[in-house]
Amino acid sequence: MKYVSLLGFAFLTSGFAETLHYSIEWPSGLSLGEATLRSDRTAGGTGSAPGWEFELVLDASVPGFAIRDQYSSTASPDFCSWILDKKVARGTRISEERVIFDPNKTVATRETVRGAQIAGTSHISVPVCARDALTLLQFVRSELQQGHLPSAQPAILGAAYQVRLEYLGTIAIRLATQQLEADRFRTSIKGPASDFTLEMFFARDAARTPVMIKIPLPIATFTVELIP
Repeated sequence: MKYVSLLGFAFLTSGFAETLHYSIEWPSGLSLGEATLRSDRTAGGTGSAPGWEFELVLDASVPGFAIRDQYSSTASPDFCSWILDKKVARGTRISEERVIFDPNKTVATRETVRGAQIAGTSHISVPVCARDALTLLQFVRSELQQGHLPSAQPAILGAAYQVRLEYLGTIAIRLATQQLEADRFRTSIKGPASDFTLEMFFARDAARTPVMIKIPLPIATFTVELIP
């Protein structure tokens, strides 16, 4: 598999695009659903600047309750967010919102959408180069690729969540029938009304592919695992 380095970030040579598929599992290994993470480089055009597009689609369910989430964001070449769109469906409840980042005013404007109308607006103070959760993940990968541990910083996802990574060493993990070396990180996430920790595992490949996330919840620790 060939990789190309672009602005310190490795992508598959096929159009500078990447699509990763994940399974979401109970501790027993029983599947809850799947998630797809897509990254693409945008060339820009008339009236638009080059940058990145990221998307996460999550489709999972437990008995009597379905989760259908879609997040998409655009960002500058150096991973500073422009726009984040979020659509969340939990059972019969659906919510939509858009966050627009203004680096000149160091403000992110959150617009709650109901139907085709803006139902509410709020503002979040952010750094000049603010990052939504999807863009921050890709920025972390670019830093790891260069041998850097990213500093603690906020991730914007409806609110500002302070994210800090702690390196725990390299371990061998198994994906289906494959075994590979991965760097393990304790990831602390603190928001206005939440404070939790999860574990993230990044492959030691050129792209620093996120291969596994362990998410501890009150009922169990769920695993999000790359499908080889």
